[in-house]
Amino acid sequence: KTRNLLYRGLSDLRTRLKGQPHLNLSYHCSPHHRNSPLHPVIEQLERAAGLPGEVDPAAKLDRLEALLTRWAGDPQEVLPVIAALLSIDATARYPALPMSPHWQKERTLEVLVDQLLGVASKQPVLAIYEDVNWADPTSLELLDLVVNRIQDSAVLALITFRPDFQCPWTRYAHVTSLTLSRLSRRQGAAMIERLTGDRPLPAPLREQILSKTDGVPLFVEELT
Repeated sequence: KTRNLLYRGLSDLRTRLKGQPHLNLSYHCSPHHRNSPLHPVIEQLERAAGLPGEVDPAAKLDRLEALLTRWAGDPQEVLPVIAALLSIDATARYPALPMSPHWQKERTLEVLVDQLLGVASKQPVLAIYEDVNWADPTSLELLDLVVNRIQDSAVLALITFRPDFQCPWTRYAHVTSLTLSRLSRRQGAAMIERLTGDRPLPAPLREQILSKTDGVPLFVEELT
């Protein structure tokens, strides 16, 4: 039910921002990938570049180059790093990266944050990180860098997580924490009225909806 509240809130935010110039970036954490470093980032980059279903390595590289050029201009320095993250062989066009795993990880995190800030220098960015209670440790490291560095940029980072997650970012002055609770019966009734418009429901039916939906907006909407 909490997830439904979050889903409805994010959906409403996206609707309100329609028509306003911005880039929407969505990162989805999953309990099935808690041990896969940067899986939410990899998935987002693959979607943005149109890589799913593409099998030709050269075509993948072409699409990745087009994406990074569109986002931040000259991709020469960053593309080998992003290509390595996405398991794309770029050695035919770019120099090979140093083999140190530690260097590659640190450089990857640096490039990802720089890319985000580079995009934000051209247009506002809405970056949504969902269910970070399931994020892998490297993604949490990245998110810590993001939160630390976006305070003077045109980035709105929205981070959702379950109540049992210990949020480490409230130490930053530019971070606001918001707890989502269920709708009150008055709020639920007002929502039903908005949905039904000039055809109000009988009071017993309205009360049944309020009782069954337990203050969850998505359920109120669906059942009404």
